[in-house]
Amino acid sequence: MPRELTRVTRIRLARSLPAALLGAALFALMAAPSALAAAGSTPPAGGAATSDIIIATAGAVVVSILLITPVVLYKNGRFAVLGRLSAFAGKVSGVPGWAALPGAVLVGTLSIAVFGMYWDISLHLDNGRDPGPLANGAHYFILAGLFGVLLAGIIAMALPPGRTRTAIRIPILGWDAPVGALLIVLCGSFSLIAFPLDDIWHRLFGQDVTLWGPTHLMLIGGAALSILGAWALHVEGVASSKPDGAQPTAYVRWREIALAGAFLIGMSTFQAEYDFGIPQFRLVFQPILLMLAAGVVLVAARIRIGRGGALLALITYLGVRGLLALLVGPILGQTTPHFPLYIAEALCVEGVALLAFRGRSLAATPLRFGALAGVAIGTIGLAAEWGFSHVWVVIPWPSSLFPEAAILGLITAIAAGVIGGFIGRCLTPGEARSERMPGWIVPLAAAAVVGVIAFSVPMSAGHGHTAATFTLRELTPPPNRSVAATIRLSPPNAAKNAEWLHVLNYQGRAGRPSSIDPLKRIGPGVYETTKPIRVTGRWKATLRLAKGRNVLGLAIFLPQDRAIPATEVPATNGMTRPFILDKKLLQREAKKGVSSALTLIAYLVVLAIFLGVIGTITWGLRRLERYASADGPQPPAKPAAAERPRPSVAGRSAAPPIAPA
Repeated sequence: MPRELTRVTRIRLARSLPAALLGAALFALMAAPSALAAAGSTPPAGGAATSDIIIATAGAVVVSILLITPVVLYKNGRFAVLGRLSAFAGKVSGVPGWAALPGAVLVGTLSIAVFGMYWDISLHLDNGRDPGPLANGAHYFILAGLFGVLLAGIIAMALPPGRTRTAIRIPILGWDAPVGALLIVLCGSFSLIAFPLDDIWHRLFGQDVTLWGPTHLMLIGGAALSILGAWALHVEGVASSKPDGAQPTAYVRWREIALAGAFLIGMSTFQAEYDFGIPQFRLVFQPILLMLAAGVVLVAARIRIGRGGALLALITYLGVRGLLALLVGPILGQTTPHFPLYIAEALCVEGVALLAFRGRSLAATPLRFGALAGVAIGTIGLAAEWGFSHVWVVIPWPSSLFPEAAILGLITAIAAGVIGGFIGRCLTPGEARSERMPGWIVPLAAAAVVGVIAFSVPMSAGHGHTAATFTLRELTPPPNRSVAATIRLSPPNAAKNAEWLHVLNYQGRAGRPSSIDPLKRIGPGVYETTKPIRVTGRWKATLRLAKGRNVLGLAIFLPQDRAIPATEVPATNGMTRPFILDKKLLQREAKKGVSSALTLIAYLVVLAIFLGVIGTITWGLRRLERYASADGPQPPAKPAAAERPRPSVAGRSAAPPIAPA
């Protein structure tokens, strides 16, 4: 320790180091499952090897120390670079550096993470399981991005030189942290802790190759919700620096648009299985999730940003999603992710604001605006997306989805609009309100969304009487065997009013993207393939049929898999096979015979963590609305003894705290 440090500084540094080491240990546990590839030719199907965990833990400790040490040193006056970066960000943006710099870090690192996520999904879809967690290049981008999110939150906690209006005292560190910073740290930790939990999940239940596995939802949910923390931090910064009546600078407006667009991207990541055309759940979820994302984000964006806010957020979303599709598909040569447009929904939001609220501030009646915008999104917007699904969506929405998808989509859109109105209200502190916010309305909207999702989840394998007979025609001989097929369903009306009927050919590890063949009907219950089916090597080929709550599949060809273990399911001419629950084929690696009680406990633990995060974010947004405005109530004052001045270092006096504006 340098000799010139004062005694007070050494004491403060000593107090901070245990917390830093605790954080390092936490990071180490978070990243532990992300390890180097295990030896062997068969990709593992249930957790990383112990040696890999040791290697990854050591690496995580090093990374954690590298991330935390500069922040600890800065708080003790020894790392001026961070302060200079903050000052530069504040000068460029016109927003205090403690809000501007972490926001820039978070947006940049989340861009890295979302690219890694879509690339990772395409790699699993085209190549199957990884030889090891870090044998997949996309995992580096995901980890780097999520560590960056957490770093942004820690920086935001450390940078404010004094107590802001919304600040919360952290006793173990003696810091006064903005509420947005705490939300970012919470969400970043939530995402990163999904990594060790995911490894534990694989050990208990096998490999769950679905985006909607509980730990996978933690990862993408934490990343998506961290944007709300960044938005709150930005609002705190603007509120502490902008004089009453001052117009936002161009940078402030651009940052608002970027955050709104990023939030729409984050909310849309839950639809990724549908973007790639391999959903493991009912098709009705796609319009439900579309309405949820549109209602929450576009309504909040219009309230916070003002005129054109929904459209500007949409432009940001389309630019990033278009770039991601280009990178993952044509450039990297993987399966191209498709994505919804949200154009009609954004126009609906702007139209409701123009026609029903002309000349009135949306922040005055945000819940009423959100509900009306939700009606427009759930009718006009849903109809437009239905039409667009026949243009570029992998699985077009059939008429058999009606009326269920229309009803559930409308309910979701209205509830999401109310939630978006609540978020917009919290992000516009200090605005005069002309509507009351009953304590039950937002919980009711959230309960409606949960209810719609819970209603749509159950799936079944039907009565077990549906089967298919295959007549195969050889197209390419072994060892690169491919076939064409004529498929006869039993009973012949098995696919009547089906939501999808197609052949899925994927995970070939042959440098070729997966393919989905919607089949050609040539007679009652008789269909022909229009694309070759590869039935060799590591390729998997299944026939998939979804009809109502019956989500079915049967194996055309499945390779031998020693890690599970599972024998080969060959493709033979004249074979007749029954349909089973499609999830059993797509999640072939899942362990059999796992206790239902253990499964229930595991799901409840993850659900409890998720609800805790949602509850904390809601509390944080409400605190932002109460305390961020200049004429709003002030947070409870701390005892004078708790407010210790920051010590001077090497002859430099500490920066004075920011006085409330």
